[in-house]
Amino acid sequence: MIEPIKNKNFYLQRILLYIFLTTLLIITITPFLIMVITSFKTTDNIAGLRDILPSIETFKNFKISRETFKNYIEAWNDGMFGKYFYNTIIVTLLVILGNLIFDTMVAYALSRKEFYGKKLIFLFILARMMIPVQVLIIPVFILIKQLNLYDTLTALILPNVVQGFGIFLMKQYFDGIPKSLDEAAIIDGASDFQILRYILFPIAKPAIAVLIINTALSTWNIFLMPLILTQSVEKRVLGLGLALYKSQYGVDYVHSMAASTIAVLPILILFLCFQNYIVSGLTKGAVKT
Repeated sequence: MIEPIKNKNFYLQRILLYIFLTTLLIITITPFLIMVITSFKTTDNIAGLRDILPSIETFKNFKISRETFKNYIEAWNDGMFGKYFYNTIIVTLLVILGNLIFDTMVAYALSRKEFYGKKLIFLFILARMMIPVQVLIIPVFILIKQLNLYDTLTALILPNVVQGFGIFLMKQYFDGIPKSLDEAAIIDGASDFQILRYILFPIAKPAIAVLIINTALSTWNIFLMPLILTQSVEKRVLGLGLALYKSQYGVDYVHSMAASTIAVLPILILFLCFQNYIVSGLTKGAVKT
């Protein structure tokens, strides 16, 4: 008699869990759907915020043609989002490359080498992660001005090529890899670079995927740094360009939503491509075993 009660409780818990997850999914995906649907409307169809919400007529009248993507074309050309998109890609790719190189090198030294002050250095890295970027913006601005890098893309790249989270993540993953692999490679005459490149890197693919997506996401959405460290329109990135685009054209919902869709699609595609590695890295790589 006890077992059926357990089964009923189990199924009830599962039903409630599915209801909760479905509700959470709807709440999460609704803003994205509204953004995409609104980006295909015309300015005449939106008189206020209420008209942004999708209706049955929106789907009935939807036809794919050149006019369908008119808002995207206008946002890309008139809003200079083509230039912003290019700048953001350059900054993001170079920041990702810098983090892959420097974060893993620092993590390798902290995980595999023994030297005086190693724990103190790692403690400083963890402490740096607790300091918000708003606190550092003034000293970074002064440094960039002294280096004559103000209003350049280098000013957006240089302060972000090494990040504490990447060092912490890679160190924790390297700590979970047996050092016997390194010792065997050293016996065969491998250098530190070869150990890192041919042994640790292939094993640490899940952690590297997490590092890439986290760095890409934080860099792609960067706003405060470009606002302070750049001035000309040609040096703007997507985050700053989107904010100023709204200010310049007022409450232009359709073009703002089209521009927002352009900005979010690359990161969404990147996440979908790396999602298996990301889940694996978060569940296995970020915890020392």
